[in-house]
Amino acid sequence: GGHHPVREGEVFNMRYQALCKLGCGAFATVWLCQDTRRKKHVAVKVLKSREGFAEAAQDEVALLRCVSSMTKKDRAGENIVCLLDDFRMIGENGFHILLLRVLQLWALGPSLRCLMGNYAPQGLPLPFVKKALQQVLAGLHFLHQRCRIIHADIKPENVLLYGRDKSLQRLLPDTLDCGQRTDLRLKGPGGDLGNQLEESDLMSIEVKIADLGSACWTYKPFSKEIQTQPYRALEVLLGLDYGTPADIWSTGCLAFEMATGERLFDPQPGKYFSRDDDHVARIIELLGRIPPQIAFSWNKSTKFFSRPGALLRISRLCPRSLHSLLADGHRWANHRVIPFAAFLLPALQYAPHRRATAAQCLQHAWLAA
Repeated sequence: GGHHPVREGEVFNMRYQALCKLGCGAFATVWLCQDTRRKKHVAVKVLKSREGFAEAAQDEVALLRCVSSMTKKDRAGENIVCLLDDFRMIGENGFHILLLRVLQLWALGPSLRCLMGNYAPQGLPLPFVKKALQQVLAGLHFLHQRCRIIHADIKPENVLLYGRDKSLQRLLPDTLDCGQRTDLRLKGPGGDLGNQLEESDLMSIEVKIADLGSACWTYKPFSKEIQTQPYRALEVLLGLDYGTPADIWSTGCLAFEMATGERLFDPQPGKYFSRDDDHVARIIELLGRIPPQIAFSWNKSTKFFSRPGALLRISRLCPRSLHSLLADGHRWANHRVIPFAAFLLPALQYAPHRRATAAQCLQHAWLAA
């Protein structure tokens, strides 16, 4: 629109001073910067300027702008890391566009993945799991209903911790180098694990959904391949059309992992089968036969199935129920297993239109208990 790249670059450089690199991925690098005008820290995401990234970068800015404008009308948007500003600059290597975004990160915190590292192998305390899921689901309800956005990559790495006050920085001394490690050195109360927080401290931590880098509009999916493998919804694995229910499947996987310390599905390739084959097999083992009208509703399904319900390359399945997985595998007592399974199973329905919505998950008795 009215961007003037060179002038914007000067404005950006005058206002923001880079302090250190927070992390980098295939498409972008994130820096911790000092905003000299507002006198506070911000996270700046610098999108790489290679060919082919520019369009994806502009899509991401459009999605973030939508979230920002809707947040002004609806407080629920506060569960999403949002855009403060964006700049367009021209790189030295020709006229590729570099988009810089300043994301508000409160008291800067690491991701849920880092926190989970401290509670391995048994999972996070359930009161915190419920609180975090309420915030993730409220954020998804806002994205799905208000913004008409599919996040498309819900996983522990994309759920950031924050403290409204200085509580998080008091508890997490090493937030800045967490990108390199899987856990945090928490200033915990000591004891064997020494790395866990008092429950009151843990409950003071809030979470936000971050990274709309893979997101898309509900009415305009950008890509057939979305989501990180262990959190990938069945319809995406089978190459079917997907929508907002794909995020709910990922959230179900996230809920199980937070509560148990173990991934719900952790597919691995074998000698005669692919990682996708193993993934579909593990889903069938846990959740039962995939109905033919889903398994055969699109041409990619022939990649997996020889006939209704029969996998092409994996013949021996070991069925086990979610109840037995929790009771036997994780030593959960029955009074914990039954309500949790009742919350989880509707989020893992095979038919996307039958799957619980974010709003329905939020209403569930297990979350409120």
